[in-house]
Amino acid sequence: MTKVKICGITTSEAMQAAVDAGADYVGFVFATSKRQVTPKKARTLAQWVSPEVQKVGVFVNPSINEVQEVLKDVRLDLIQIHGDYDEALKTLDIPIISAVAVGKEQLIVRESADYYLFDAPIAGSGKTFDWEMLDRTNMTKPYFIAGGLTLENVSDCIAHFHPYAVDVSSGVETNGKKDVEKIKAFIKGVKYDL
Repeated sequence: MTKVKICGITTSEAMQAAVDAGADYVGFVFATSKRQVTPKKARTLAQWVSPEVQKVGVFVNPSINEVQEVLKDVRLDLIQIHGDYDEALKTLDIPIISAVAVGKEQLIVRESADYYLFDAPIAGSGKTFDWEMLDRTNMTKPYFIAGGLTLENVSDCIAHFHPYAVDVSSGVETNGKKDVEKIKAFIKGVKYDL
């Protein structure tokens, strides 16, 4: 069964909805974004997370020091990195999801990553990428599909890619805020209606 990641959670209501509905992953954005949270806020939100749900920290071009500072405050299960990263991050003994922008430039897939996340050229924009541009022929690691997913298109995405997981943020928002009913409907649509 395809796993679900609800990303960009900033409120306890959204977190509770994601956990109760059966999300497999929840994402805290530590990079500059309208969904950015502080490590202290993420620690507070993480209290709502059951042990079965994996907590993902989202970073852009992080240094190892930046990630270590966050890890002091919040216990993450994985880190998701957009852009470049120092291979020294592998020494932290935490799985890495390497985010790859499809269509922005030539795909740079880091072999050192534990997972891949294929996203639109502008992450968090609510836009899909051209699904035909992604060649999965030699894909050897589990991957997430992100970028403009909604309840209306996620079943087509899963049928097209057969991904390990789907990742949604803006697709479960109303007026830029996480919508509890959309979170529930999205997870139900992936896990129970397909």
